[in-house]
Amino acid sequence: MLLPESVPEFLREPVSSVLLRLQSTADEALLQSFREQPGLEEQLARALIGSDYLAQLLMRQPTLLQTLVVQGETAQRPGDAVYEAFIQAARDAVSDAELDVLLRRFRQRIMAGVIWRDLNRLLPMTETTAELSRLADTTIQVGADWHYRQLVASYGTPIGKYSGTPQSFVVLGMGKLGAHELNLSSDIDLIFTFPETGETRDGPKSIDNQAFFIRLGQRVIKSLDARTADDFVFRVDMRLRPHGQSGALVLNYDAMEDYYQTQGRDWERYAMIKARVVAVSGGQEPQQDAERLMALLFPFTYRQYIDFSVIEALRSMKSLIARQVQRKGMNLDVKLGEGGIREIEFVVQAFQLIRGGREPRLRERQVGKMLAILADENYLPAAATSALQAAYTFLRNTEHALQAWQDQQTQALPEDELAQARLAWVMGFNAWPDFLHALNQHRARVTVEFRAVIAAPADDSADERDESEAFVGLWDGSVQEEEARELIEKFAPGDSDALLQWLQQTRDSRAVSNMQASSRTRLDAFVPRLLAMLARLAGTAELPSGVAETFHRVIPLMEAIARRSAYFVLLIENPTALHQLVKLCSASPWIADQLSHHPALLDELLTPESLYAPPDKNALRDDLRRETLRLSWDDLEGHMETLRYFRSAHALRVAATEVTGALPLMKVSDYLTYIAEVILEHVLQLSWQQMVLRHGAPGQAGGGAETLPNMVIIGYGKLGGIELGHGSDLDLVFLHNASPTLSTDGEKPVDNLTFYTRLGQRIIHVLNTSTVSGKLYEVDMRLRPSGNSGMLVASLVGFEKYQLTEAWTWEHQALVRARVVAGDEKLAGAFEQVRHQVLSKARDLTALQQDVKDMREKMRGQLGSSETGSALHLFNIKQDAGGIVDIEFMVQFAVLAWAHEFPALTRYTDNIRILETLADVGKLTHEQAQALIGFYKIYRSIGHQRALQQESGVLSAEQPLFASERQHVRALWAALLE
Repeated sequence: MLLPESVPEFLREPVSSVLLRLQSTADEALLQSFREQPGLEEQLARALIGSDYLAQLLMRQPTLLQTLVVQGETAQRPGDAVYEAFIQAARDAVSDAELDVLLRRFRQRIMAGVIWRDLNRLLPMTETTAELSRLADTTIQVGADWHYRQLVASYGTPIGKYSGTPQSFVVLGMGKLGAHELNLSSDIDLIFTFPETGETRDGPKSIDNQAFFIRLGQRVIKSLDARTADDFVFRVDMRLRPHGQSGALVLNYDAMEDYYQTQGRDWERYAMIKARVVAVSGGQEPQQDAERLMALLFPFTYRQYIDFSVIEALRSMKSLIARQVQRKGMNLDVKLGEGGIREIEFVVQAFQLIRGGREPRLRERQVGKMLAILADENYLPAAATSALQAAYTFLRNTEHALQAWQDQQTQALPEDELAQARLAWVMGFNAWPDFLHALNQHRARVTVEFRAVIAAPADDSADERDESEAFVGLWDGSVQEEEARELIEKFAPGDSDALLQWLQQTRDSRAVSNMQASSRTRLDAFVPRLLAMLARLAGTAELPSGVAETFHRVIPLMEAIARRSAYFVLLIENPTALHQLVKLCSASPWIADQLSHHPALLDELLTPESLYAPPDKNALRDDLRRETLRLSWDDLEGHMETLRYFRSAHALRVAATEVTGALPLMKVSDYLTYIAEVILEHVLQLSWQQMVLRHGAPGQAGGGAETLPNMVIIGYGKLGGIELGHGSDLDLVFLHNASPTLSTDGEKPVDNLTFYTRLGQRIIHVLNTSTVSGKLYEVDMRLRPSGNSGMLVASLVGFEKYQLTEAWTWEHQALVRARVVAGDEKLAGAFEQVRHQVLSKARDLTALQQDVKDMREKMRGQLGSSETGSALHLFNIKQDAGGIVDIEFMVQFAVLAWAHEFPALTRYTDNIRILETLADVGKLTHEQAQALIGFYKIYRSIGHQRALQQESGVLSAEQPLFASERQHVRALWAALLE
């Protein structure tokens, strides 16, 4: 074993004697290995130069070097067999002392291999941290299992008071252990817990469960942490437990949940991001106990809303660390110093805590993997994440090199020249200045990216702060009333009375009065900024409703988020989002109402480029697929909440484009229809998967089972006609084509007809159930064969028979606007054939005219304005004579009257293209068709606009009443139907 020539002269002396000693104790097999593998000598030299701890360890245990080399652990992580042999040996230990020796000797073996491989860069840094984390997991589990058995022998088995079942000891690994990121000399941060109170049974002496588990926790800590002749296993830190050092060593699940829900602090949330159950001992169902613990901790860690308050708290924590670093002279600390490991972790945690409650992919514990996700999801530029990834690897490698030297937990760069030269050489540099230059480059880039995410927003310039500060007195009431009026009149003439009234009302509201101090501080910071934005936009096209009215529309939102004040931080931190809020609330009270009912939608205001550019149908599908990717099919609640947010978010985008004129009416309806179709496709698949899980798949003729739903969802009315508006109901009909004589193939089989009926019920449940986010859609199933008295899900054969022999004329009128919106493609084609066949029947023209007129008169009498539209001062644009429904009825009459002669009339389901086809086949002149199309678009546009203003579809004398248009429509009605 010789020192390679590549080792610098000044580093040769300290390890020469170690090599000679190792050579003198090596057997021939080991020496032969070194002769056959020349690279081993250089690897050994680098490992010894980089780690005095390893050198001392190999001299104390000469056989350890042979074990590493012969077993191949100098190049690869030890296999499962090594761990299994250790676990079995520990299980057979007869005393605490024997167990402790086994634990420490195993740690030494694993550490020797880890240091060798890490300093020689034989495996990626992530392999090093994974191996160290596996070592910790294994030793914790072994220690807990052994001591659990000993305590059961002394006190009996701990039994739950309520469940009556054996209780488990659950160990929560925090920090780097939880994330599988342990470093070379890491403490392990642990929290001990158990599911349920109670007492031990069937032992010599009974004690309560908490006493049992406290004893167990103490023994586990001693086995891992105590220093013996064989050193220690891991330093154990329990300070992250509830109440810290003053708290009980072990708490049950109820106490844990109560603490985190009532007393948990911000920094504890950050810590909980990486939390992972690392060991479970005893109990009846250890896996379920672990999952239950993580489930009860989830609501504390991740908020269901977008939580921008964490940035403010992260800044505070970083400032505290920075002051500590400066005070203790730790500026060269590669973890806590500027541009260090902690800043990279903070960047990652900011996105996790802000959005992790809504986006499961962001709950990844490991920093490296999270950086890749942030790039994939476009939260950070690829160049930024690449730079942070490179810096993280370099900094962690540096940290390991520092800790490998003496097996001490340190991140401080050395100050003496020899130590600096050694560290530089181990890190692959010829001299300290070269290493320091590379280190500083990485740290500088980290600082830039950290400040971009965590630092105070650049938008919050001095001018903007001054601008909002001018309105502080207006909000807090410290400005005299006359002075307040003068201030308001400067930017909003005539609005001072109303705005002062709304300000007073907001200050005095119960929601504001009951706010916690921290939330009130955020509100007090937000309102002056809101007023400043209103003043800036006053008199422009972006504030059509004026200052006072727009402020009035924002009040419900402020009251809605009074108890979830992180949303105030979102708007304070992001002036762009505040600008969009003011602009959209001024443009539409409907949008203001949506935001107040669903504050999570404020997240959409952060990116105007996507807010005003709704995705097409394929992009919508991809978006929904991405949103639901991590949800299992049996997570019905998760899917329902995701679908509701998806619909609300995309409907907001469509409304934003509509009120700003970025999209024409036809495109608005297209997008709203696409949203519904994509949701229905997913709901059908979700419901199918859940039904198959319960009952198995329906049998199919010819043998086997169906692999996809043999079913279609038919959209009628506005959905079928691709004319959905904001808040439209869905008129649906379900059809299947399953064999009625067969059954499903599951453990709880049902016949195919029952399966599809329940499938339909499940679809309606998903769409129609009110959750915390409201309903997905109101669903109307009355257009199915025989209406409410008919089967919920009809067969295609039964549907065809009903339409041809029993359906009323009005049902055929409805069929004109019917089309498949989700489901099996083959069945969809068959439905289109049936639809064409029914609509193409030759009909008695006089009888058809009378049926259509009778139905129209009935509808007008029930739904039209009280003056039936004849008076000059009222016009129901949908139901009154000359309105939307007259045009729709004329189109439906034309299809039913002439489709047998002109099959092209059944091709489309939307009124505009049918009118164009009527002109093409000569049943209307092009002038008549274009006139009706123009009137139809105008009416629908007015209807959309009034819906967004939360106004009814009845026009009064204050608005244009379209007298000439109505007269023209009535003239065409008379020509066709009278």
